Amino acid sequence: MNKKKAILIATVAGVIATTASVGASGILEKVSGLVRKDYQISVNGEKTSLTPVFINGQAYLPVRSAAAALGYELQFDGANKEIDLTERSKEEAADYMRMNGVIVTAQPVDNGQYRIELLGRGDSNWIILYVDDKTALTDAEGKAVAAKDLKPGMQATAEFGPVVALSYPGQSHAAKLSIGAERLIKEDVIQSVKHTDDGWQVQFGESKDGAAVPTLILNAGKETSVLTAEGQSVAFEDLKAGDRVRAYYGPIMTKSIPPISPLYYLVLLAPDNGQQIAPAEAQQFRDLAWNQLSDDQKTHLTTARNDAVVDVVSAKESGVFPSDDAQKKKLEELKAANAKLVTVTYHTDQDALLGPLTAAFSLETKEFIGYYIRK
Repeated sequence: MNKKKAILIATVAGVIATTASVGASGILEKVSGLVRKDYQISVNGEKTSLTPVFINGQAYLPVRSAAAALGYELQFDGANKEIDLTERSKEEAADYMRMNGVIVTAQPVDNGQYRIELLGRGDSNWIILYVDDKTALTDAEGKAVAAKDLKPGMQATAEFGPVVALSYPGQSHAAKLSIGAERLIKEDVIQSVKHTDDGWQVQFGESKDGAAVPTLILNAGKETSVLTAEGQSVAFEDLKAGDRVRAYYGPIMTKSIPPISPLYYLVLLAPDNGQQIAPAEAQQFRDLAWNQLSDDQKTHLTTARNDAVVDVVSAKESGVFPSDDAQKKKLEELKAANAKLVTVTYHTDQDALLGPLTAAFSLETKEFIGYYIRK
């Protein structure tokens, strides 16, 4: 139950309605009262620092402090002797989730949207965000940024939700995206990794005449995050020479040989990470997904048939919900075999309520396994 009770005093004794402007043009009257610090004022069961003033047996609260506690915006017009209280907009009250990370991929999709894969830290460690004309897209100084200028390697702070599709990774609309520095990207195997007085040092190199020659040294500190491609934390102690990684570093580098640069994100890549399928095969899965859709589902699509996003994901980590026992059994078999699924994702006019529509198929047999769970 919501309980929001207060008596507000502006310039004279009385109650100010919170839905209209109140004039204070009447004759002023001098009053005296008692400040009662022994009374505790709570809003929705939460204690506040408000202290009431008792005048003629009635309790009054300072209008500005009370308005803030009750969730209202106050505007004071001294010239016209008016105080205006308005309820804060629902947009301000939206409970967005937040994340700091680096852009892994950025690609245009349908209806002018851009699909952003973000990896980092926050309410989510790995997520797909959709940027459109409703997204507040700026740089670190608050200047507007065009979605077409988003690139892999850019650091970003995102606010998204509150609806997140129950897919893997999650998918949501980006309400705000603040773009930071653009990092350099290097995908290679680690030549060596060692602990230093200042943190850790990761070295890349090449072989010349049978000897290992370093070509780049990256210094990691407290600002460095080490993750898998799916956002799971990795300890530096678990890294070793020969591991394939993707490093986001720089852009500042020393002019030494080899150059040295600060490391911000290090992504440990599994042996089959980033598995790609040929464009022709991706189109086959789009055709399979289209034929799987019902006529009712097709009426809600905003993604064109041949523009659906095709991804390869782990069966173990997927959010597929089989619709019958046969599909359930097949999914369990694929999970036990650590097999891959191919997902085909469409946007719909119901995304805000349910999230996108994603169909999943076996990579090997192209058998339909089910749809991802929608909210």
